[in-house]
Amino acid sequence: METIEVHGQPPHNSDPVVLIIGKMDGVHLGHQSLLKEAKRLAGPEDQVAVYGFSDHPKWVLRGDEEFKYALSTEQDKRLRLEQYGVDRYYHVHFTKEYAKTSPEEFVLEHLKRLNVRQVVVGEDFRFGKGRGSDAEGLAELCQSIGTDVSIVPGVMLNGSKVSSTDIRSQVSKGRMEVAQAMLGRPFELTGTVEKGEQLGRQLGFPTLNVGQIDDYVKVKPGVYLGLVQLVQEAPEYYYTLISAGYRPTVNGDSYKVEAYLLDFAGDLYNQSVTVKFLRHLRGEENFNGMDALVDQMKKDEQNAREILGLED
Repeated sequence: METIEVHGQPPHNSDPVVLIIGKMDGVHLGHQSLLKEAKRLAGPEDQVAVYGFSDHPKWVLRGDEEFKYALSTEQDKRLRLEQYGVDRYYHVHFTKEYAKTSPEEFVLEHLKRLNVRQVVVGEDFRFGKGRGSDAEGLAELCQSIGTDVSIVPGVMLNGSKVSSTDIRSQVSKGRMEVAQAMLGRPFELTGTVEKGEQLGRQLGFPTLNVGQIDDYVKVKPGVYLGLVQLVQEAPEYYYTLISAGYRPTVNGDSYKVEAYLLDFAGDLYNQSVTVKFLRHLRGEENFNGMDALVDQMKKDEQNAREILGLED
């Protein structure tokens, strides 16, 4: 997949394009519906492209912390879009200056440069300065450059529309099954295994300290059942117990995600791993001493093995 960095106006393009516009955070079921529609509309000569924004407007313009963090990093997003058959990704750097772009300027001076045959957006799409126009307004403006617009209805789950905002909320509340239903896959984060205090190893539960995950929405502190994917040429997976939070029993002072892989032995320091959250098991607790912590960790492992059918 070709990636083009966009600062202001995009470069001119001569290939006919079917263009999806949106941030695409998480590439959830709603985004997958847009991708499916774009593939349906694309002819043999068309490129399927995504015009995706770097940061959420509410973070850039208002500093709203809720929208600082994402379901997927840029690298995650690009890998996922490529898997769905996207040929080109325009990574649009959304800044306070870019936010001043009017709806007319966006269409007549930005989209017009891309040789767009068809635009695909969701029904809630809004764009332009102050979110000044919507999907219907986009369709009217695109008539002037000879481009059709396909407006795709949202994907509904139990009467509510699937959205990145809702999924982030579910993840922050530890509701991993709900997040998975809306994403179409488990919520996951990819990071690098870093050396920690090695306390888990001393207690008989060696864990991976997963670093470089600051861009992701924070999972509710607690213990989870999940999977760890070792990111290598031939993917390898292990069931895992995941601890997310501040480790009050050992006087932790920062948020960490640690993974205890069941039935694994080896050194993964400095390697990239993907942690997939399947199920919340319990909340984070402040235990009265290390013995109580170890007893609970043994119970957590036994519980996980029973759920997975891995009892001894």
